[in-house]
Amino acid sequence: MTGDLGILDHAGWRELRLARPDRGNALSEPLVGALAQALDAAVADDVPLLVLRGEGRHFCTGFDLSDLEDLSDGDLLARFVRIEMLLDRVARLSVPTLVLAQGRTMGAGADLFAACRYRLLLVDAKISFPGVNFGLVLGTRRLARRIGADAARDILLSGRTVDAAGAQALGLAGQTIEAGTEDAAVAGILARETRLPRATAHALEEALADPADSDGDLARLVRSAVAPGLKDRILAYRATLAAARKT
Repeated sequence: MTGDLGILDHAGWRELRLARPDRGNALSEPLVGALAQALDAAVADDVPLLVLRGEGRHFCTGFDLSDLEDLSDGDLLARFVRIEMLLDRVARLSVPTLVLAQGRTMGAGADLFAACRYRLLLVDAKISFPGVNFGLVLGTRRLARRIGADAARDILLSGRTVDAAGAQALGLAGQTIEAGTEDAAVAGILARETRLPRATAHALEEALADPADSDGDLARLVRSAVAPGLKDRILAYRATLAAARKT
């Protein structure tokens, strides 16, 4: 365990487990830093498969903004930039990534899900991308590459939550699975990824990979987040959610 991140080596694959179940595995600064270091280690070790999971009821409920009242717009911008850089790293990783998500997968957690090569949802999972509600453009191009611009536009503009079956129909999830079958799902993907020699698998993935636009993604995020009043927009959105829960 490295802080809030569990790192477990299994037979032929490595697991990164978000370990903040009391906070819905929200992405705190220490957790983002630990994930970045773990990605570097996975590449250095050329692991055959890197599996991301979350402890508890939910995979990841997005940014950890529990200290929002103490943050400035600049503080928030810096956090969002670090998240975007992490997402870009996951999307371009030279080792295969598999994410297994359950429960709520929201915001930056949903973007993390979309960045992985293999994306599996438990049947109880629900995905949403609320960042656009406070003006944030994060992970949008990657989402559009996964499911198409029209489907991405529909999800983002409507603000709707997508269930596991809907995510599979859109191509956001490659498969939905029942609880208790996760190990079998991992074994199946590991067998696929290790069938060919590693050099061939790397060359194949390089040919198949989506064109990266790392600088463009980061620039779009910064332009959306730098507009004055970011913190106030997030507070207003949270107030709207709280009011909706009371009705």
